Amino acid sequence: MSKIVETEVPHNALSTQYEKQGAFVDCYYIDIRKEVTLESYLRAFYTTSLFKTERAILSIATFKPAFDAQAVELALGTSENYSVWTVETRLPNQIMLREFTGRTRSWLMAQKSSANEATLTRLYFGSVVLPKAVSESGKSAFGLFFHVLSGFHQIYSRALLSAAYKKLLRNDKPMK
Repeated sequence: MSKIVETEVPHNALSTQYEKQGAFVDCYYIDIRKEVTLESYLRAFYTTSLFKTERAILSIATFKPAFDAQAVELALGTSENYSVWTVETRLPNQIMLREFTGRTRSWLMAQKSSANEATLTRLYFGSVVLPKAVSESGKSAFGLFFHVLSGFHQIYSRALLSAAYKKLLRNDKPMK
């Protein structure tokens, strides 16, 4: 199995604009030895068992339910909304989703490449958290809650990416 790597945000990532503004931005990737479209990646990511648990919690907490059919609509680009998220920007290989409070965003990208004549796709996943405040000197402040949850966030981000990777590996047929 490929390894999940924490890395700098690629220069062409939709999240770079926030990094320049002092937001917290993270980025993880995993390489998969097959061609994966953004559509397939989104569909796999948002329909994993792990993410379904998050969806259930969010549905109760926010009264904004989400189902697999809505994940498919998001993946296909026929819907701009998915539970607490709205598409902020979508390109052929990446998407930025803004959650309803506007403080956080999720970013996913499927970057195709060839390595030794083998098809390879690098699957990226990252988060953006806007600071609560920025001092006159440019230092960002995020608050106690952010710092308390940062360790969990790192583990959970890796788990979400791993779950999507495994689902894509199991699916040898093109996703519809």
